[in-house]
Amino acid sequence: MAREQRPPVIAVMGHIDHGKSSLLDYIRKATVVAGEAGGITQHVAAYIALHNGRPVTFLDTPGHEAFKALRTRGAAAADISILVVAADEGVMPQTLDALAAIKEAGIPFIVAITKIDKNNADIEHAKNSMLEHGIYLEGLGGDIAYALISSKTGEGIPELLDLVLLAADLAEITADPSASATGFVLESTQDPKRGASATLIIKDGTLTLGGFIVAADAFAPIRFIEDFRGKRIEHAGPSEPARISGFSKLPAAGSLFSIAKTKKDAEALAKENAKELAALPERAASVEGIAELPLVIKADVAGSVDAILHELVKITHERASVRILSSGVGSVSESDVKTAYASGGVIIAFNVDTDVIARDLAEREHISIETFSIIYELSAKVAELLAKRVPVVAAEKELGRAMVLKTFSSGVKKQVLGARYISGILTVGNRMKLLRKGEEIARGSIGNLQQARADVKEIKTEGDFGTEIECRENAIYGDELVAFVVEV
Repeated sequence: MAREQRPPVIAVMGHIDHGKSSLLDYIRKATVVAGEAGGITQHVAAYIALHNGRPVTFLDTPGHEAFKALRTRGAAAADISILVVAADEGVMPQTLDALAAIKEAGIPFIVAITKIDKNNADIEHAKNSMLEHGIYLEGLGGDIAYALISSKTGEGIPELLDLVLLAADLAEITADPSASATGFVLESTQDPKRGASATLIIKDGTLTLGGFIVAADAFAPIRFIEDFRGKRIEHAGPSEPARISGFSKLPAAGSLFSIAKTKKDAEALAKENAKELAALPERAASVEGIAELPLVIKADVAGSVDAILHELVKITHERASVRILSSGVGSVSESDVKTAYASGGVIIAFNVDTDVIARDLAEREHISIETFSIIYELSAKVAELLAKRVPVVAAEKELGRAMVLKTFSSGVKKQVLGARYISGILTVGNRMKLLRKGEEIARGSIGNLQQARADVKEIKTEGDFGTEIECRENAIYGDELVAFVVEV
């Protein structure tokens, strides 16, 4: 059958707090198919909105990790991206991260200048900040379309959706509805009643009942299909989100999926995929002299886990590294606490609770459980924890040096010496070490200094002087006194 135009799949990306969630919420409430947005009370990973009678699929995932994961597999999770830039702040670091991800995916994007309703909104500043970072908007020397929007009032959002449909028409996005379904896993969750479940986006073909779905090394029978509203449907076509339950294990966000006719075929394909995954290079082993911050990661959905792991890779230190002990979906359990305890690690909980037994055990064993609802706050805390793990390196700095000429008296601890200045400054109270033929034989401190039979606080000029040192080893002619300080 010939390929047909399919609805575009849209990823909204940009800096934290620039209005991604507000924009998605407004679109969901205002334009969801059949006006059933009121029925969607929980978080949904993706949904279909209608604009001018045409469906558009929006991805709503933490960090859009599926979007990033698929770049490495030569596919793009989204067809078009909306890059949000707040009118009151302009381009920020994560705006540039999002832009880099969009460019790597090789997909078109539209800019949404958000928060235009705010009192401190400065649209011209926002435009200029984009210009400075190579985002050339229409009318400003470039061809990147943009819309000025407010997710509070809805101003500009219809125009933004017009631009999305125009970009989709120009991109000529097509699919063959008669083909067997292929696409990617947007996110996966461990459902207490249904087991391992996943939200899929179909990029080509149609998903129908019967047969098995295989995503990486996980597979599931297609006994029922749910749409983004949680309603059971008989089939899902190109660009539609669909939820499947009963996977053999949680499939990773970003995994490509395909259909197998029988369980035997599904198992064989999952096994083959598992071999490929096992062949991927493993994380570098611990390096001697480098401190580690062992972490146990628990999150609400698999997409969140992937987003967190992606952010943690960015946290580096020349003398410390993050080590992931385990990661998974669901509340913090007793076994998580035991895992952290065994390695002196920290538990990172993202949008999940902690079991009562786990909390009690963590308190008893002094295991830290850090909870977050914003990934970038999580990253900042992990960076802080990592810095605290860095071993303190103490280095000795030489202050002054002299050569022993004669021993006048010596006791168990103290001895009075005659010495000749060589270099630096020797001061009363300095720590010192005694060197014999270049080798350290003892350590002590300088108790007194005399020059021209007068007590002085320091020796810093050439000549002979007297000194009383506290040291357990008796000095002899030719030994060197080295005054030093320990610097961290």
